[in-house]
Amino acid sequence: MNLLSQYSNSIFDELRLKQDHLADQAVQVLVSNPSLVKDINSWQSIPNIFPEDYPEKLQCFFEFFLKKEKEFTVEDYKLAQAYFEQHGDLYLAMLGFYSLPYCYAFADGAQVLVRSQKIMNQIGERLGETTRFVLDIFKPGAFTSQDAAFLTCAKVRLIHAYSRYFIRTYSKDWNIAFGEPINQEDLLGTNLAFSHIVLRGMYKIGKQPSLKEHIAILGYWKWIGELIGVETSLWPSSPKEAYELDRLIRKRQLKPSEAGKKLTRALLDFYEKNIPDPLLTSQLESILTFFLGKEASKAVAISSQIKISGDILGLILKGTGFKTFGTQKNHTAFKKNLDSQQLLQFGRVLKIQLPEFNRS
Repeated sequence: MNLLSQYSNSIFDELRLKQDHLADQAVQVLVSNPSLVKDINSWQSIPNIFPEDYPEKLQCFFEFFLKKEKEFTVEDYKLAQAYFEQHGDLYLAMLGFYSLPYCYAFADGAQVLVRSQKIMNQIGERLGETTRFVLDIFKPGAFTSQDAAFLTCAKVRLIHAYSRYFIRTYSKDWNIAFGEPINQEDLLGTNLAFSHIVLRGMYKIGKQPSLKEHIAILGYWKWIGELIGVETSLWPSSPKEAYELDRLIRKRQLKPSEAGKKLTRALLDFYEKNIPDPLLTSQLESILTFFLGKEASKAVAISSQIKISGDILGLILKGTGFKTFGTQKNHTAFKKNLDSQQLLQFGRVLKIQLPEFNRS
């Protein structure tokens, strides 16, 4: 069946009710066995062998990743990793200035995020963990063995399942009209924001990826999507398909919400306090408005009377990257900079950890 023909309201209505059964089963086990969470948080990689008495549903979850290791082919993903190695500073900038606020403009999906105290009250840590996730999965040579990248994806997938569990269990104001929390439509949209929307941001500032690079990034995020529980049978393999997927989700879900406005304001407040470059902090709303466009900007209640040129913004972001990394722009430099920032801000290097939820 033609992929574009599946980008329909009827199919995506069903996706709003579909979640991630494998991860949800695993979290049910973890909630009942908090000691297992501490154990998992101490891992450096996913063990190849589990004890005989290890809970079956949890073992099935991790065995999924062990099996996926055998499917990874270095040549299929080398171009995507090389793209990040070369353009990682701008890639991360697009995530912060475009992808994240773009997600906030999608009202029903934002309902999950605004219910997370960590996002609203500890936004710096949440952004740091997101950056850590992206650096882990784009590390040169990631996934070539059972390394930390598989464990990172497993934890992110479980964190999504924890969010669903907490909302189902404790959120009294969840409206089924939002769809199920962290459903497959929202997962597809978020995966798209971390890939296609990032590259669209690159186009906007005059840093166009080649067609091969665009296709390679989409292919890489299909692989990541499979690992973190996304319905990848609907994942685009070309910029045209990605455009149509985004257009459908945008038409269905982009609308104003108090949740989206609160999230965007929290993001802007954090940037104002923590970005060291006054040239950027003085024009934050203008920058976000430039990337988001009129409709999405209106949905999150930001506006600007100042029109920014994409070429000029590209030069500013490139200059910021040069001041931060000099000529040594590569994954090692990006990680070193993140580590030093987090040590300065939080007194520690952040790790992606499962919540140690104590039932008592």
